Amino acid sequence: MTASSPSSSATETAYDPGYGHGLDDGDRLPPARVAYGRRTWREVAHLLLNLPEGLGGFVYVSLWLYAGIALSVTVVGLPLLAVGLMGARVLGRLERGRARALLGVRIDEPSPLVRHRTEKGFFPWLWATLKDPVAWRSTLYAFIRLPWGVLTFAITLVALFVAWPVLGHLARALTNADRAMVRGLLCPSSELERRVAELEEDRGVVVDTAAADLRRIERDLHDGAQARLVALAMGLGLAKEKLLEDPDAAAKMVDEAHGEVKLALQELRDLARGIHPAVLTDRGLDAALSSVAARCTVPVKVAVDLPARPAPAIEGIAYFTVSELLQNISKHSQARTAEVELWRRDDRLLIQVRDDGRGGASTAGGSGLAGLAERLRSVDGLFEVVSPVGGPTTVTAELPWRNRTAH
Repeated sequence: MTASSPSSSATETAYDPGYGHGLDDGDRLPPARVAYGRRTWREVAHLLLNLPEGLGGFVYVSLWLYAGIALSVTVVGLPLLAVGLMGARVLGRLERGRARALLGVRIDEPSPLVRHRTEKGFFPWLWATLKDPVAWRSTLYAFIRLPWGVLTFAITLVALFVAWPVLGHLARALTNADRAMVRGLLCPSSELERRVAELEEDRGVVVDTAAADLRRIERDLHDGAQARLVALAMGLGLAKEKLLEDPDAAAKMVDEAHGEVKLALQELRDLARGIHPAVLTDRGLDAALSSVAARCTVPVKVAVDLPARPAPAIEGIAYFTVSELLQNISKHSQARTAEVELWRRDDRLLIQVRDDGRGGASTAGGSGLAGLAERLRSVDGLFEVVSPVGGPTTVTAELPWRNRTAH
């Protein structure tokens, strides 16, 4: 029993912080507090900021939502809702920034508000804003944050003074719930949601383009071939009346009518070529683009390297894209030469048109190139213009291949 006493004493003193320092029980230091890292302190700061953030967001959202719904029967109700939703987007951006700085949550910013590219004015903006899913999710986030902010603020404040040893684990658990809310409600639109918005916009572009083409065809028929045919009918009627009285004059009028017929036929052929040229249907892009290049005022070299023919719709878009680009070269580029290349890469049809003209071409300002870019985007295509001042100009277009079932 006596031999065990020193051993027992040594074991006790090994864990005694005052042993060997001449300190009495009353002079010994209290146990050291747990040291937390910067990550834990950032999480604690986030939890303490939840209350003022939640209160401010709830008050803002409640005010504009209540006022907008109450006044929705008047002319100011819906615009007020739209303005409030724009503010909700700002709140969402601020919350993403706070989560990024304090919680380390990396979330991409959502895409800008989508509306039809060709629609301008107040009502398209109003409709696009009222159906913005990003803004509505930010609104829901602001609503649920107030009770959560009160709860997390109270728990964190109490833990700072009462439950210090478990504060780190508690802060981690609470901020994990915060991370889940941020990811669930403040993340960008899902890929499907983005795609639906893009398809809605592209559908509008296709409808507008088709309507513009129909108006152009109607105008060309009315002002061109139709007017010539009316004049031709009148001329033949007068020639018929003079046939017995003045055969020479009638013959001359018939000869003039024959010339009008030739012009009318040429205009109809040009119109048909503008709708869909027969050579494109019969022989494909190589022959059709060679025909277009022969009519260009600038010498054009055409190189088409396609193992097969793409879908008819893609062929048509590629044909009219190159046709319009060559028209622009003829009218505006002051080029000496131009080149057209088409080739297939994977499931995409690539088009490149180059000229050595003066450059300065751009898709900005509602130009014809902007219309081409819109048309290609409507079928999931790409369009890029590189045209420094002084030239040269290179236009690259890319279209989906979409294999046709028969060649």
